[in-house]
Amino acid sequence: MDLIVSTDRGLYCAAGDFHIDPWRPVARAVITHGHSDHARLGSEVYVCHRDTAPVLRKRLGDVAIETADYAEILTRNGVELSLHPAGHVLGSAQVRVARRGEVWVASGDYKLENDGVSAPFEPQRCHAFITESTFGLPIYRWRPQVEITASIDAWWRENAAAGRASVLYAYALGKAQRVLAHVDAAIGPIVCHGAVEAINALYREAGVALPPTRTAGELGNKSDFGHALILAPPSAAASPWLKRFGAYSDALASGWMQLRGNRRRRGLDRGFALSDHADWPGLMAAIEATGAERVFVTHGAVGPLTRYLREKGLDATALETAYGDEDEVTEGSPMSENPP
Repeated sequence: MDLIVSTDRGLYCAAGDFHIDPWRPVARAVITHGHSDHARLGSEVYVCHRDTAPVLRKRLGDVAIETADYAEILTRNGVELSLHPAGHVLGSAQVRVARRGEVWVASGDYKLENDGVSAPFEPQRCHAFITESTFGLPIYRWRPQVEITASIDAWWRENAAAGRASVLYAYALGKAQRVLAHVDAAIGPIVCHGAVEAINALYREAGVALPPTRTAGELGNKSDFGHALILAPPSAAASPWLKRFGAYSDALASGWMQLRGNRRRRGLDRGFALSDHADWPGLMAAIEATGAERVFVTHGAVGPLTRYLREKGLDATALETAYGDEDEVTEGSPMSENPP
């Protein structure tokens, strides 16, 4: 019998009697990270990495949470459960499940490039690997983070020189903090939407160094908006909140921006292909590093990736889940409001 199976409530380990990132309420939910399509309200107990706990409390309220450090082994009904860095966002984890010598790993969402604000991805050797496939097509190949950040800085400088605010849409959990940690804060003031600033506080409490930021109401001189970088979630686009900034140029930081048509359809001035998910080479490298004999592919380009892995001789299976394509356009789907 498979150690982890897909059910109508989510991925389930019967031997240990727990679910992983369930999309319906369960008794015991092991959570890979705090994005809303992976951490949903209603379960009795949530198990997660200690840095994910404050995010769950912020989003779910007063829920019962049990925490663990990376690589700490939790034993339940003879099943060993441990969390290992996924490199996605703060506290994100792959779930390693072992029983009687058999090892399965559910990756959640992950990326291989070290972003400097979350624990870097650590591949886990296993017999079966459950992988996401948000960007599971060969067209998706990310440029190095330092190049993307330099492009954002150049855009911001150009706007500041012209007296325009630079409005950058970035998912409130993970993407915004990654941008903050690497842009040149000397260019001008950095203003954050309230949703972003609330998560900034959790990152700072976890020891992540971020430059000084302010909310729109805290920026004393309104003329400073013309030199500011404004970080906001994609849901703020075209909202009345933006009117206070006067003339501005807008952009989106998302893996979906690698396709120019997506930028044009959203009416954006710029798009920066910065993603918190693995690109095609990253997916290939992660799968190979596990040494897994079986690979289960979830949310994203499931069909193409599954077929490719089969052609390569792997035992690959599509696994139906209810996760979003979380790469930042909003919290849910790639071009409506999810986190890329």
